[in-house]
Amino acid sequence: MTGGERRGYAKGRAKREEILDQAMAMFGEAGYRGASLRVIATRCGISHPGLLHHFPTKESLLLAVLEHRDAVDGQWLEAGRPTGVDRLRRLVALAALNARRRGIVELFCVLSAEATSADHPAHAYFVERYRASVLTTAVSYTEAREKGVLREDIDPGEAAQQLIALMDGLQTQWLLSGGATDMAGVLEAHVQAQLTVPF
Repeated sequence: MTGGERRGYAKGRAKREEILDQAMAMFGEAGYRGASLRVIATRCGISHPGLLHHFPTKESLLLAVLEHRDAVDGQWLEAGRPTGVDRLRRLVALAALNARRRGIVELFCVLSAEATSADHPAHAYFVERYRASVLTTAVSYTEAREKGVLREDIDPGEAAQQLIALMDGLQTQWLLSGGATDMAGVLEAHVQAQLTVPF
């Protein structure tokens, strides 16, 4: 690859990142159905056909935005490969991180609600995301039980469903309260009540 080709590739990658950032904001503001590719293109300083060069359809852009968000959060969540209580702590820390990212929280809340409709382009994505989130969290609870730090009356599978539901419900409350809801604090208290050791 020549120097010019490398610069062109880097420029294209930077523009793709900018499109994803602007689309993330737009989907958070207006939802998937209300978002306009033309408006996103204008915000990025490119033409509508220019945007379609990077993302041929609105559906492909939406899925790229969701995958980009999950990739970034997934790397952070799994850094150092935490297990058991350490991974549950990381989930609480993710809620604290989200308290500094209103746009991302809005995007997730709006799209996850819209995607309950079977014909929504992100329906399958969210079905799989929730399945995987509950499964990996149940593994963390099981690991905590194996180390003897989970209360005996706590079922890992049920606890995982409860924690994921609580995280998402708190995000909605946090948005509606103008950021007054302490997402991380409520989650920490919830998990602490399930453990036999300080969280």
